[in-house]
Amino acid sequence: MPRFLNTWTGEFEWHPDPSTVTYAILSHVWRDPTDGGEQSYDDSHERSTIFAHPALSDKVKGFCKVARDAGYRLAWNDACCIDKTSSAELSEAINSMFEWYRLSDMCYVYLADVSHGDRPQDRRSEFRRSRWHKRGWTLQELIAPERVEFLTRDWRFLGTKTGLAPTLERITGVDVSILTGRAALDSVGVARRISWAHQRETTRVEDRAYSLMGLFGVHMSATYGEGHNAFIRLQEEIIRTIPDQSLFAW
Repeated sequence: MPRFLNTWTGEFEWHPDPSTVTYAILSHVWRDPTDGGEQSYDDSHERSTIFAHPALSDKVKGFCKVARDAGYRLAWNDACCIDKTSSAELSEAINSMFEWYRLSDMCYVYLADVSHGDRPQDRRSEFRRSRWHKRGWTLQELIAPERVEFLTRDWRFLGTKTGLAPTLERITGVDVSILTGRAALDSVGVARRISWAHQRETTRVEDRAYSLMGLFGVHMSATYGEGHNAFIRLQEEIIRTIPDQSLFAW
């Protein structure tokens, strides 16, 4: 049951079934806590509207404006729409994340390290070097939504997932057919799907496993502190679900 942000009022709204509402979703790289961190639900929910927050982050403001200008009343951002002090809510969100991105009407990818005027197809473009391509969670955020728009650091349009599919394939290894929706995710073997995440990084070691659950349609409890055992549990769940022996290559 996701908590959405109303882009007009700045109020949080609960909608039990995300498939019944139209919303935009944000994909981004989290800022380092030493650099101010991200706007969290914990420091915002006591206000009647998040827009009244005296230190409302530029990222939340930028995302809401882009979504609102495109006609979206509801938006979802993993930083401020999850109460991470609740282990139950956090575990539900982690298990539902792929589905929430898949059901979104539009996914905006905010690239804080890409300038306006950058040409993604160029071999030395900022787009190709963006940290967004190296993070663990952003893999499912690239694959799950049907419609994805990439935005520069000043929230200007850079390109779409479909239009940039050949370039994205060279950067990420994810097949053009998957990026464009011409092939189903389950048509790709387990080992190849895991290989897409091989060079990606996560802040928490457990997230290496949790961020891959949606790619295999499996669910398991999120237990921070279990370390590398999370990936072992992920492999066990995949074996139960998908009869593909290529998993053992990992």
